[in-house]
Amino acid sequence: MKKVLGILVSMLIASTMVFAQGKKEETGSVAPAEGPKHLTIYSAVYDDETHAICQKFQEKTGIKTDCVVLGGGEILARVRAEKDNATASVWYGGPCDPFITAANQGLLAQYHSPNAESIDAKYKDSNGYWTGIYIGYVGFVCNTKRLQELGVDAPKSWADLLNPKLKGEIMMASPAASSTGYVILASVLQLMGEDAGFKYMTDLNNNILQYTERGGGCISSVVSGEVAVGICFAHDAITRQQNGYQDLLVVNTPSEGTGYETGAIAIIKDGPDQEAARMFYDWALTGECQDMYQQYGALQFLTAKDGHNPEATKALAASKTINYDTAWAGAHKAEFTAKWAQLTGN
Repeated sequence: MKKVLGILVSMLIASTMVFAQGKKEETGSVAPAEGPKHLTIYSAVYDDETHAICQKFQEKTGIKTDCVVLGGGEILARVRAEKDNATASVWYGGPCDPFITAANQGLLAQYHSPNAESIDAKYKDSNGYWTGIYIGYVGFVCNTKRLQELGVDAPKSWADLLNPKLKGEIMMASPAASSTGYVILASVLQLMGEDAGFKYMTDLNNNILQYTERGGGCISSVVSGEVAVGICFAHDAITRQQNGYQDLLVVNTPSEGTGYETGAIAIIKDGPDQEAARMFYDWALTGECQDMYQQYGALQFLTAKDGHNPEATKALAASKTINYDTAWAGAHKAEFTAKWAQLTGN
């Protein structure tokens, strides 16, 4: 009897194990791991451009994509504040300087996109923390009518901006508040050297009416004639010039040499939906995506090998540029903005 009972118990145990294994296999086949369905992006490019690019990506992939448009400095502050509970996975657009700061603070994930292989090394991080999606030169936008009233020719050099007749007639973004403003500051420091560069920025401050919080914030004031000159990214100024102000606005880049922004993309460390983030990253490096910029007035030079640079920016291609050191600029941002604020009282 005991022998029969033992056999029955063994059979029961064996059947239970088979059932359990069957359930495990069935669970795996019926409910496989699903792909990512939602992606949140922090963007520092135009609202309409951002939303169009996100919408196009959503149509192509079926991944629900939300975007929040902020300034580059604001994005850095938010990513830093959300370090332990990231709500976004992609940082899209704006100069790469704050990206470098974020990478140094452990806020970004490394990713080497296969679409980045053809991009010039100076427009991407060798460790894979960010990759360039466009390039834009620092330049001057000038109101010809206002300059005529002042009896001043349109500035064509950094030295021209120190003309006493331009006192209170210049605006630019704040290096402390705006990533665009910081590229302007870093460009001057690299061109002239730190001591001479800070001396120049202090002298320039005497002619500045106001520092704006956004990079293109000065352009509207130049159009209205509130000031004669704005220091900004030249492609932003050309966009306004093309919108009915060809006779009013003139756009120059400084003859001594100018710096440039490398607009970048990065994946936020520990953000949700990392797979979707990598998919968006790959797509952002294609000509299909980058060719959308000019549809929304963004006239930068592109990094995608199959992209098409805007006709309107051809005149800028001959500009004299410095060998802008993005790593150096990013590493010294806190130090240089603090010193600028102290010297200028802003």
